[in-house]
Amino acid sequence: MLINRKFLATLAITSVISVVALTSMAPQQEKEGFKNVKVLPKSLTDQQLHGVMREWSISLGVRCNFCHAPNADGKGLDFASDAKPEKEAARHMFKMMNKINQKFFEAKKDSLGMMMRSGINCYTCHRGNSHPETKLPEMNKPGPGGPGGPGGPGQGGPGGPEKHN
Repeated sequence: MLINRKFLATLAITSVISVVALTSMAPQQEKEGFKNVKVLPKSLTDQQLHGVMREWSISLGVRCNFCHAPNADGKGLDFASDAKPEKEAARHMFKMMNKINQKFFEAKKDSLGMMMRSGINCYTCHRGNSHPETKLPEMNKPGPGGPGGPGGPGQGGPGGPEKHN
């Protein structure tokens, strides 16, 4: 009988220690939330935030260190830091994208507070480039269909010279 009591007491103490050890090993950001999140919903899970960051990374053709500064010790990245101006630019671009989607595409927010997929996203302009190309059309090129084609010179339709008899 004494052996059973010792065994049960040891089992109970071991269980308590195991539970305490496992809960103290939980990731710190889940306990405290993400630091310095300004434009994304604060309720995002770790997996959801990484999904958004991956989408942005692919859309711009960059890696995490494009927006995130290195840690002071030189090991890893300081995700909470605002040391790199690219991070603030990304925030402004995200807000701009959301405004465009709300105004012109009537996009609504989902249950997480993220814009539902409609309208435009980062890839719309960036197409895998960190700095999207801004290029004007060449003015000496003929319009669609070339000279004499639809909308080209010699046409009496819209955009073409009018014929006077």
